[in-house]
Amino acid sequence: MSISGINSSLNQLNRAHSLQSQSIQRIATGSKHSSAAYGASDYAIAQKMQYNLGGIRQSNSNTQTANSMLNVASGAVNNTVSSLSSLRETLINAANSTNGSTDVAALQESVNQTLSQINTNAQVEYNGQKLLDGSQTVTVAGIDGYDNVSLGDMSTKGLGLTDSQGNSTINLQEVNRALGDPSQPNGTEDGVLNKALSQALDTVDAALNKALDQATNIGAAQQGMDYQSANYTTMEENLQSALSTSDDTDIAAESVNNASAKNQTQMAMWAVKQGLQNFSQQMLGTLNNHSRGAAYNMLS
Repeated sequence: MSISGINSSLNQLNRAHSLQSQSIQRIATGSKHSSAAYGASDYAIAQKMQYNLGGIRQSNSNTQTANSMLNVASGAVNNTVSSLSSLRETLINAANSTNGSTDVAALQESVNQTLSQINTNAQVEYNGQKLLDGSQTVTVAGIDGYDNVSLGDMSTKGLGLTDSQGNSTINLQEVNRALGDPSQPNGTEDGVLNKALSQALDTVDAALNKALDQATNIGAAQQGMDYQSANYTTMEENLQSALSTSDDTDIAAESVNNASAKNQTQMAMWAVKQGLQNFSQQMLGTLNNHSRGAAYNMLS
């Protein structure tokens, strides 16, 4: 075999090795276009899809995380609503003329404990951030922009249940005393709620309405986030399907290609090896016969 024949076998070996390398690359990465060298336009399209997929996934993650934060806030607000309902019942109980001073004092202690619980609810945190002290706004970042959910002040001060000094605006002793004295303004002997009780109930009702408004706002925001998360999930599935169709490696087919390229590589290597052996033997035989011209022709 001449040098040109050996070069031909080497070229075949290089082509087979290149095919095998490409096949292994596609199988290892799962992508038909792992770099621009495997198709510049197809590579660019696949990368743009990956770029969009990343944004959609992060948007969905942001939505779900924000929803988790609102779940914590919603639970605290619901506890406050329950506390306010209990507080209203305590007020009505205190207004009953059958209660003595000791009973009213015990009910006042219950009121104070309820107010303390409401303040505890307002201090609820998520990831180190206080949610219901009036300082928090939940920002949800997505591919479509930003959504903000404002969280109000659900403390007793924010609800009007305590004054600026932190003192309770609900005094059951005054309610009980005024209700038991028909001579007080707006008091009647037929049991109609007097002015003191009416004002106390109005304060609690106003606080309850504010808490319910907050609960409603959070619920509406969470419902919107659920819909948005479902939309992001659908977008991700559709885009992932399109990307898979255009870029995913057919592992079965590529395995066949790899096996074929491997066989071609082995055959080319054998041809090169045999060519070199034959060439060496011919060169030795020629040199032994002192035929320089023949040796020169073999090298050309």
